[in-house]
Amino acid sequence: MGEGDEGYGEWQELVGAALLGTDRRRGGGPAGSPGALLDAAAVHAVRRRAGLRPADARPRPEPAPRDPRPVPPEAAGHRLAQLLAGRGGPVNGGGRRGAAPDLTELLPQWLAAAGRHGYRAPDALVPALLDAARARSDLRPHALALAGTRGLWLARMNPDWRFALRGGAGGGELPDVTDPSAVERLWEEGLFAERVALLGAVRAHEPAAAPRLLATTWASERAEDRLMFLDSLRSGLSLEDESFLEAALGDRSRNVRATAAELLSALPQSALAGRMAERALACVGPEGVTPPAECDAGMLHDGVVKRPPAGRGERAWWLGQLVEAAPLSCWRERFGGLGPAQMVALPMAAAEGWTEELHAAWCRAAVRQRDPQWSRALLGPASAPPAAGPGTASLAERAKLLETLPDAERAEWVAEFIRAHGLSEAFQLLGVCVVPWAGALGRAVVDALDIAREAGSYPWSFSGVMGLAERCLDPVEAGRLEALTAAAEEPPDASPGAAAYWAEAFQRLVATLRLRAAMLSELAPA
Repeated sequence: MGEGDEGYGEWQELVGAALLGTDRRRGGGPAGSPGALLDAAAVHAVRRRAGLRPADARPRPEPAPRDPRPVPPEAAGHRLAQLLAGRGGPVNGGGRRGAAPDLTELLPQWLAAAGRHGYRAPDALVPALLDAARARSDLRPHALALAGTRGLWLARMNPDWRFALRGGAGGGELPDVTDPSAVERLWEEGLFAERVALLGAVRAHEPAAAPRLLATTWASERAEDRLMFLDSLRSGLSLEDESFLEAALGDRSRNVRATAAELLSALPQSALAGRMAERALACVGPEGVTPPAECDAGMLHDGVVKRPPAGRGERAWWLGQLVEAAPLSCWRERFGGLGPAQMVALPMAAAEGWTEELHAAWCRAAVRQRDPQWSRALLGPASAPPAAGPGTASLAERAKLLETLPDAERAEWVAEFIRAHGLSEAFQLLGVCVVPWAGALGRAVVDALDIAREAGSYPWSFSGVMGLAERCLDPVEAGRLEALTAAAEEPPDASPGAAAYWAEAFQRLVATLRLRAAMLSELAPA
């Protein structure tokens, strides 16, 4: 409560006594002594600091919207609370993690699995879920989807959670996409997250309607929003989007122009792809490689960036952009009917150093156009030494190429790579394999870890792969790994204590796999 008139008068009395002196004016103490004055001043100072004049009452917020989705089973809800609290095993001295699972690394899997079951977050855990999503951007898509309408309701009241209003997938009930007036109203008045969700729903219902909706407000959107909206057209991309994307080539934002050009080049039948093919075919053929001599206005309009990054030559930079944007189908006729593997094997302009540039551009084109035939040709056999691969020795490029292959073929290729080369170079390749790693891939990983253990080196150089295995290996592999949890006898040339460190690492791996199995079981509907 606020300080009343009486309290204010007493404070003024004390101030007057301090100014005039206690011998001339009574200061609130029994004898008007300096000590009594100070004691009284201290009491009144505390009262003044603690007092708060109440603000005018504000209207109560509307109740949170109803979320019809079921909550997870009770055991799964307790598990989520445990994961959000991050109660994992202690880290030992020297940075060792110990044998207990790291619960914070299992939270993304729990959220994804709960989303697949169609659950919503228990009400009491929504604030902790929003805090976790604020701290870790990798959690946001699944966390915000699980928080749903109540998460957005809370986010409107707490500035710390405002990210949810821009970065979420909506979470509210969207209007019927067949109701033009409702769609128009939300598109013009909704929050950014709601508009993103609406655009996705419209795209899923009628792909061609999404660019039409975008066009109604495109000129007034902020550059960063235009870029994100444009990026949403990747899903369901077709020639029906071409006219909108062609218009976006003239956008005032360089990033928007570049994204529009990239999307058009992913459509082999688009006019831009045809223009790029004409330019690329003029530069590359069986007779060799002749990079463009200049970056003309037409190339600039079609998204070619004129200035190369540091360390790259201009002509090589322009050549790569032309080749990666040209339809891969255009090369067969240019090379007399040869297939991708045969073209990749040709030593074109090797003396001038253009072969590597050409292969790198073909890799980017295969990824952009999602062409598995070209990807296979550029990957080559998994057993071949990486430096001797037909298309690229870059593990990052190989990982992108692998993503264009069917799941089973991708896993088999990586399994063969591990059998031939071990785990030291497999981290990026494993990262694109579908979880859980099962069958040949799971066996290859376990066998490679066992071989590394037997070699007697410390497990720390494999910590990245071991961490991936904890999150991605099929839990059924726990039985095969059980035998490796005991410290084996160290070979004479082994690093001191390596066997004990490996045993601890395998104990943590087995414990994590069993915990993941329990998590999935708890989430299963009763």
